[in-house]
Amino acid sequence: MNPQQREALEQRLGRMYVRQRLGIEQDKESRVFGQGINFFHLENWYSVHAWIRRLLKATGVYGRGRRNALRPRVVENHFTLTHLPKVFEGVTILQLSDLHLDMHRGLPEAIGEAVRNLEYDVCVLTGDYRAKTYGDFHPALEGLAYLVSCLRKPIYAVLGNHDSIRMVPGMEQLGIEVLLNESVVLERDGQKLFIAGVDDAHYYRADNLEKAGRDVPYDAASILLSHTPELYKHAAHGEFDIMLSGHTHGGQICLPGGRALMYNASCPDAFCRGAWRFHQLQGYTSVGAGVSIVDARFNCPPEVTLHRFYRAEGATTETQ
Repeated sequence: MNPQQREALEQRLGRMYVRQRLGIEQDKESRVFGQGINFFHLENWYSVHAWIRRLLKATGVYGRGRRNALRPRVVENHFTLTHLPKVFEGVTILQLSDLHLDMHRGLPEAIGEAVRNLEYDVCVLTGDYRAKTYGDFHPALEGLAYLVSCLRKPIYAVLGNHDSIRMVPGMEQLGIEVLLNESVVLERDGQKLFIAGVDDAHYYRADNLEKAGRDVPYDAASILLSHTPELYKHAAHGEFDIMLSGHTHGGQICLPGGRALMYNASCPDAFCRGAWRFHQLQGYTSVGAGVSIVDARFNCPPEVTLHRFYRAEGATTETQ
C-alpha cells in the first residue's frame, strides 16, 4: 500500500482504525495460539498442514480430494422477509466465500466457470481471498482479477482472517467495493435495501457493528456481511434481518454423510453450515468455494450460493 492509498483509507475510515489494523497485522497475523475469538488457529500452523497432506497422500485419497475441490456446485437458498419492499421481490444475491484463490492451481477458473452464466442482481464476497494469513497477497489479487471478469457488478466484499487491509486498494481497483464497517444502499423506485459489512471478527477483531449499521434505518430491510458466523448474537440484537457468512468451510474434510471433524468457529454447529435462524435473524453460512490448510475436500463439496429474497405472505409494510 503506497502512501497515497493509505492516506485515502485514513480519510475514509479514520486514521486510528487504519493504523490499528496495520499494526495488528504486523504483530499477530501468523500466530498459532492466542489472538482472536479462538485460542488455537490451525490455519497458522503450517508444519501441521504438511503432515496432513502427507497423510492424505499415504492413504491414496489426496488426488480425489483435490479433484473434489475443483467441482463447485450451485446451491440455492430462499429468504422470506415481512418488510421487504415489493420492488425487491425475487432479488437474487450471489455469495462467494473463502475463495483462497492461490491455494489450488485451477481454482479461479473452476469458480469462474461455475458462476459465468448465473443470473443474479448483486454479488457479495464474504472474505478469505488468499491461502496464507501473511505474506504476498498479489497472487490472490490476480485470481480475483480473473474471477471478476466472470462476475456481474455490483460486487461488495468484506475481509476475512486471511486478508490484509493492504489488499483493499487492489480489490477496489478491480471494481469490488469493500465494506469495512460500512454500508451501502440498493435503491429501486424510491425503495431501499441495505447491505452492511464488518471487518474480520474472528482473528483481527476489527469488526464494529454499530458503525456498520449506523446509516441503516430501524425499520429498513437489511443484510449483514460478516466473514464469520460467530457474530450471530450481536447481529440479531442489532436488529439485522439477514446475515451472510462463511469461514467454516463446512468442515471441508468431513465424514461420510457430511459430518465435520471440526469447524474452527466459536459458535454452535447449527450456525456453521447452511441456513439457520436466531430470534428474528435469518442467516446462511457458506461452506465456501475454495480450500484451506490442504487443497482437498471430502464429503463437503465447494459451493457458490444464490440467495433469493421474497416477501412473506400477507406482508404489507413498505420500507422507504
